[in-house]
Amino acid sequence: QVRLVESGGGLAQPGGSLRLSCAASGFTYSSHAMSWYRQAPGKQRELVASITSGGSTNYADSVKGRFTISRDNAKNTVSLQMNSLKPEDTAVYYCYVFVWGRNLWGQGTQVTVSS
Repeated sequence: QVRLVESGGGLAQPGGSLRLSCAASGFTYSSHAMSWYRQAPGKQRELVASITSGGSTNYADSVKGRFTISRDNAKNTVSLQMNSLKPEDTAVYYCYVFVWGRNLWGQGTQVTVSS
């Protein structure tokens, strides 16, 4: 069964940090690009960061220099280190992969940035 399970969300103060993790199973993880998306209330889901199978990364302009995506192919995980958090980073964060011709999403994890 193809599956993505996120963890690590929660509440952080402005300027704080959180680390999200996504555990993948059911497919050849090391061969696939992985991404993090987020969706804030009343807004469309947007790409935050992605990492190719070879480790190349891409970031939304709004998170460049603050967020870092990484992957561990031995553990089938992808992580998102979020530093210098801002209230506008508040959203549900989703792990994503395109596998076997379809979009696969995790269940999402809530990140709230507030003082």
